[in-house]
Amino acid sequence: MVQPPDQDHYNSLKLEVDTYVEKYSHLEVLRFITCGSVDDGKSTLIGRMLYEAQLISEDQITSLHDDSKKMGTQGDAIDFALLVDGLAAEREQGITIDVAYRYFSTNLRKFIVADTPGHEQYTRNMVTGASTADVAIILVDARLGLRPQTRRHSFIASLLGIEHVVLAVNKMDLIDYSESRFNHICEEYNSFLNYLAFKSVTPIPLSALKGDNVIDLSETMGWYGGPTLLRFLETMSHREDLSKKAFRFPVQWVNRPNSDFRGFSGTVLAGSVKPGDSVQGLPSGQVAKIDQIVLSTQKLDIAVINQAVTLTLDREIDLSRGDLVVSAEAPCEVSDQFEADLVWMDNEPGYIGRRYVFQLGTKQANADLSDIRFKYDINSFGQLPGRDLSLNEIAKVHLNLDAEIPFETYSDCSGLGAFVLIDRYSNATVAAGMIRFALRRASNLHQQTLFIDRPARENLAGHKGRVAWLTGLSGSGKSTLANATEQLLYKKGYRTYILDGDNVRLGLSKDLGFTTADRVENIRRISEVAKLMMDAGIIVLTACISPFKAERDMAKQHFMRGDFLEVYVNTPLAVAEERDPKGLYKKARSGQLPNFTGIGSVYEVPLNADLVIKTTEQTIEQAAQQLTELITKDLQK
Repeated sequence: MVQPPDQDHYNSLKLEVDTYVEKYSHLEVLRFITCGSVDDGKSTLIGRMLYEAQLISEDQITSLHDDSKKMGTQGDAIDFALLVDGLAAEREQGITIDVAYRYFSTNLRKFIVADTPGHEQYTRNMVTGASTADVAIILVDARLGLRPQTRRHSFIASLLGIEHVVLAVNKMDLIDYSESRFNHICEEYNSFLNYLAFKSVTPIPLSALKGDNVIDLSETMGWYGGPTLLRFLETMSHREDLSKKAFRFPVQWVNRPNSDFRGFSGTVLAGSVKPGDSVQGLPSGQVAKIDQIVLSTQKLDIAVINQAVTLTLDREIDLSRGDLVVSAEAPCEVSDQFEADLVWMDNEPGYIGRRYVFQLGTKQANADLSDIRFKYDINSFGQLPGRDLSLNEIAKVHLNLDAEIPFETYSDCSGLGAFVLIDRYSNATVAAGMIRFALRRASNLHQQTLFIDRPARENLAGHKGRVAWLTGLSGSGKSTLANATEQLLYKKGYRTYILDGDNVRLGLSKDLGFTTADRVENIRRISEVAKLMMDAGIIVLTACISPFKAERDMAKQHFMRGDFLEVYVNTPLAVAEERDPKGLYKKARSGQLPNFTGIGSVYEVPLNADLVIKTTEQTIEQAAQQLTELITKDLQK
């Protein structure tokens, strides 16, 4: 028979819990990361902090002793890294792969610590951990000194707006606690601080394994007069509190349970708001006043930062998911073009001209990577030119969106300045970015109204404009088909023009090569010209390989439904190579053309083409007639 719990014991436990919650609930939270090169001791440092501060339970200590003996990395001693390295792959390799988060508190402050990976290929994981941190602890192996990842992680921390850094010179026990070695590393680190935007750098010599200067001052380093690591973290002042900034509230959901209630749910990102305050909805710009602040079944007198609430307004305004509610007295900017810092996080490179999904908070828009101004050289902090972005590269870029969005610069409010780019086909996150400012031309350029418009030009021509986009391998017969089709159209009285791939490369695109980045830009130019010519009432036939689905879809999106026809000239590679009218396949096979489509570069077959021409089954006359009939369908004015 189960005995009921002793009431006095229950009351005692409840009082203990309530006292604990009351004591720690009002403590300030400090988020920090540990970063640096591989095997500099990041995980060991966190494990030592938790152990020395008596912040792990007895059963965890027992398990830690057993795991340490099993792994054998520290002989009979405790391997503190095992407290943090949770993945089996990490324990086996002795490295950190994922971002490990730990939560602990002292009498002065609560902490959230992120242990980030040191390998270069996991830089994107480091970016994730650093994006919310107030302080960065950058570890350096005292024996090895500064390494490329020390610079890389320092640069990323600076880029992400972390203002305060601890230069933790670790493993001092392995160099006999040498003061001169410590000073040399500090001087070397100070030599490149001009390239970084830190407000403070605090160097601390320590041994995470032995515990020197982690919790208590080390007796073996009497020459050091600074704080211990934990003391520094408990007492340092970090970045400005967003609660003091103007009110910012991204709408996550329009709450409409019935016809009598319409509220806007979300989390307060900055500032605070009260009933009666004037607010503005962005991007619409309409103004209203806060009627009620609802939290579950309660009505609040104020909503503050990080609080999830539902707001109701005193009047209907244009506001939906992804929009922003801001202080009417201090609204933020709205733009569709930005300069941003971008960290590329995908194995598939990023290219100028390629389109991605831009997501900032709950707001989404289509975005073109319109320019790569330069890429950062992490070792020299110099600027490198480039037309594409590879995994873990960091660059200053320009982005062009198809819709205006409300934003703030990342340095003013990271929640409204941090965004991701998403691949439109795989839905994978390919990049993380930070808005630096809106480009001036976003507000200075406007579509010019023309008195002679497209319908007028088409009336003069006697038919509508249209684009037939012929795609296929080199040697598939695109140009031959385009020429035969144009002759049929010309005889019927249609105004036509062929944008042939080779002809375009002899003029408009003669500055481009055949790398993937150059191919993307070439297709962008051809699609822009084709749109202008169609607007003039001309039937345009393009004959270019256009091997990538993303760029063909980008070209198609320039046009209204029915104006763009994708025509796949389907010729097997073996047949195209046998024809080889220009001798290009032979050169590609011999290695003279390294990026030749079908040999050294992929051709992505269209899956939903408006017309598929199988050149092995049709004569050129039959194919031209079929294409002509498709183009001229419903074309007469």
